[in-house]
Amino acid sequence: MKKNINVCFFILICFALNVLAQIPTNISVSIVKAEDELRFDKVLADLMKNADAKIRSRAALAAGRIGDEQAISDLTRLLQTDKAAEVRATAAFALGEIESIKAADAILQILQTAETPASLRARAVEAAGKIAAANAKDEKAKLLGEAILDVLDAEDRRAGKQNRETVLLALTAALRARPEETDFTVAKFLTNLDARVRADAANTLSRVRAKNANEKLRAMLLSDDDAVARANAARALGAAEDKDSFNVLLESALSDDDSRVRVSAIRSLGSLKDAKAADKLLERGEKLLTNYKKSKFANPNEKSELLEIATALGKILLSSNDQKATEFLEDFRFSDSYESPEIEIAFAQISPASYLKAVPRSRNTGTDFWKQGSSISQGMAEFSKLSDKGQSINPTEPPAKILLNFLTGADSQTRKTGVTRAIPDILRAFATYKSDDLPQVLRDYLNNKDIIVRATAAELLGDLEANKQNISALTEAFPKTENDKLNDAALAILDALEKQYKKLPKGDELILPVLQQFKIALDSPDYLVRRKAIAFIKSSELAGEIPVSFQRARFPAANAKIGAPNKFRTVRADYVRAVSRKNGTVKAVLTTEKGNFTIDLTPEDAPLTVDNFIKLARANYFNGLAIHRVVPNFVMQDGDPRGDGNGGPGWQIRCEINMLPFERGAVGMALSGKDTGGSQWFAAHSPQPHLDGGYTVFGRVNETGMKIVDTIVRGDKILTVKIVEEKALSKKRK
Repeated sequence: MKKNINVCFFILICFALNVLAQIPTNISVSIVKAEDELRFDKVLADLMKNADAKIRSRAALAAGRIGDEQAISDLTRLLQTDKAAEVRATAAFALGEIESIKAADAILQILQTAETPASLRARAVEAAGKIAAANAKDEKAKLLGEAILDVLDAEDRRAGKQNRETVLLALTAALRARPEETDFTVAKFLTNLDARVRADAANTLSRVRAKNANEKLRAMLLSDDDAVARANAARALGAAEDKDSFNVLLESALSDDDSRVRVSAIRSLGSLKDAKAADKLLERGEKLLTNYKKSKFANPNEKSELLEIATALGKILLSSNDQKATEFLEDFRFSDSYESPEIEIAFAQISPASYLKAVPRSRNTGTDFWKQGSSISQGMAEFSKLSDKGQSINPTEPPAKILLNFLTGADSQTRKTGVTRAIPDILRAFATYKSDDLPQVLRDYLNNKDIIVRATAAELLGDLEANKQNISALTEAFPKTENDKLNDAALAILDALEKQYKKLPKGDELILPVLQQFKIALDSPDYLVRRKAIAFIKSSELAGEIPVSFQRARFPAANAKIGAPNKFRTVRADYVRAVSRKNGTVKAVLTTEKGNFTIDLTPEDAPLTVDNFIKLARANYFNGLAIHRVVPNFVMQDGDPRGDGNGGPGWQIRCEINMLPFERGAVGMALSGKDTGGSQWFAAHSPQPHLDGGYTVFGRVNETGMKIVDTIVRGDKILTVKIVEEKALSKKRK
């Protein structure tokens, strides 16, 4: 009994110390609010001088998230002189997030000092990679790259005494900075005793397309006991286009026990384009398709691997008219209801004439007709690529005309159902043919009611000739975006106008109306629109008209409603609620057609992101949404009410970049640029170190849950998302 009392007393003491160590709520609120407003000022600067190391560290992280170069001097002071190792490491991370070359000297000094603690060296080398990547043309970027390789060489010499965090962050830093001889230095870690180090080394080599380590990579693929290491080795061999690896890749594609390895090997066989792989892949595909047809699920588990096989066959058998492959693809696309663009593209690549004949009988007018229209139009776009390569298909009806008919059909369906989701992909496919009527078609679609359709038309119009008709259409379309619930059209129009502006000769009369639209954009209620306008104006002939303080002064809370008056949507009570949650006390239980899994949310690391997710879940926002994206061995992505990857809740939230790594099971916010998160989220199938420090990690799925996530394919649905908070459970027990 006495032993139990002592244990309880120890637990109470630890709890009390933890409470005392926590940052006071009022300070947490002031920090989070500053992040949300992108405001670095005296308040945050003073908090970086606070007597409490936790407060200094948290304020430093906020400075990095805000990204204001004014914070560099304060962060450099913490980096160089703070007594707390945690604070110095966070300061290094924050400087990396700001990505300014002005911090290069401070980071180099840390990396070149022998006495630098391992935890600080790790974050400093991470920062070096980010700064070098963002300033690749600066002379100091080369010095940062050399310093990264020096760190890796030093760790390699330490052999069994290596610091794991330093090695992993340095491998990713090398991937970002890409200094000369990256491949030779990184290859040394392919035989490391740590499986994660081997996997990350192979990941870096695949992304820099190294060709010097193929023998080691083949050995990894054949015998490594870690599936992620084998998968990354397969990817690296494909990136190197190593033809000597054909047999090893084929064996792995057909027989490895782990699907992540198989799909990586299949992709690499597609890169090698060796026709000897076709029969074996087809044999594997036919077996999977048989099981696919027998499955009890609407979206069978075999779907993802089948799509990878189809994609590889399209590359391997390009314009071969292979009858066996054509029959396989026709069978697969029928079973799939013509909903997967990968099948359509592969079919068009392998047998162009047969595909054109099959298109008229492929169209479907079911509830998901837009998916067929989107997929088939992507297949149709392949013919323009064949023409560019000098290959003639001599169709009885020009593909551009067929696509124009698709647009007419999609418009008709839209009038009946209100669904416009096929139109963006049809427009993109039509644009590849550069027909004479393309400019007018795009200008017409700039007046469409659907925001994403208008955004697509603007994007494509920006790539065309800069002339009065195109610029007039864009300048007339921009004011109409004022009341849009999403900002996609507004941002796309500004992007298009910038492209048109750059094509105009100096002094052209069309420059003035372009500049006028960017001036108007400065008063937009949407902060991303204002950010884009400011960035353009700073680089244009209007640069002198914008005060230096303008950007900071005109950025309200990130989740101010798009199209609403320029005011905060988040009040103090929202901030208090968000910062009051603690890691380990709140989770999301997701019910799917293939089983349940749980996301353990991390509100201390991403309070506003977690709060946003909880609000949406409690409003049943996610219930019934289809998984719109699955990339095997990468991510499963959900949260789009449109189902085409373009949807969101009607607002954006700030990124809350933290030091949690994108390991297997990590849950992050999907983005289309900085601070563009809303409702789309993803879970990582395997470690994705290149995402670290670029996307917000706000939760984690454990290995039991990941076994369910691994079975999910595109088209599966999240039936319900239930939020469970510890406080609510405690009240029920009372």
